[in-house]
Amino acid sequence: MYYRRKILLALLQAFEGELDKISLQKLLFLLSRQQNEKSFHFVPYKFGCYSFQASSDLVTLTKYKLVEESNNTWKKTDPADYIKTLKVKDQTAINYIKSTYFNFSKDDLVKSTYKNYPYYAINSAIAATVLNEEELARVDKQKVIKTETVLFTIGYEGVSLEEYLNKLIINGVTLLCDVRRNPYSMKYGFSKSQLQNACKGVGIEYIHFPEVGIESDKRQELNTQADYDKLFAFYRSNILKNEVAKQKEILSLLVRKKRIALTCFEANICQCHRKHLAESISRLEGFDYEIRHI
Repeated sequence: MYYRRKILLALLQAFEGELDKISLQKLLFLLSRQQNEKSFHFVPYKFGCYSFQASSDLVTLTKYKLVEESNNTWKKTDPADYIKTLKVKDQTAINYIKSTYFNFSKDDLVKSTYKNYPYYAINSAIAATVLNEEELARVDKQKVIKTETVLFTIGYEGVSLEEYLNKLIINGVTLLCDVRRNPYSMKYGFSKSQLQNACKGVGIEYIHFPEVGIESDKRQELNTQADYDKLFAFYRSNILKNEVAKQKEILSLLVRKKRIALTCFEANICQCHRKHLAESISRLEGFDYEIRHI
């Protein structure tokens, strides 16, 4: 079993085996603040801090009949002692969370996390009913408002879905352009429907442009930078040359949306076609903006 799933089971165990769904997310977030190596990452969602990965893991645990889900709660049904299976530092963190927050209601946890971590309340649908004017003002200060037009590029290699989304949020990205030919991934959260839904949840639009991607069979046997350079020479002369209309469409979106991002897999921009796509778009008539790789 993945260690992070043991964390989930241990947290439920510490709170008498059952928590409402919102409280579990808040307690898991607070637990993560105690960890140097975080088991889960979080995004500002409609009820505050939220981990897509944790939610997915809990669904998986129900399939193994270790957890039961109701409309509003998660309940640990496995009698095993998972707290004892954790590293000592994580046992200590679990005990701290239990001793500090055991008597907190769901509303108490929501208000506490909103007040102490206002960034995670920026997309909340209930912040105005939970916080006073001064506290709401702190939340508003966390909202990114940037007016300059920028064409971003971003890869998801080596980061969680939540870390990736936070990069988009803090850079004020309003539209994500998926430029993979095949928008499916073995990495959780990055297949087309998952990514589209996650973006929607944090207020970012998503559009897929498969036409400016590279077929998977062209991406085999890429062992050196020279191999990548050869592939991208092919890409520029055979794909970009024939997909000018799609590039103009992306430029039109940039002009209207101001801050958009081209996304693919690779972390190393020199090993991803999005670099060459961005540069090709920058040579179109009317482009007078910054390209920024994040």
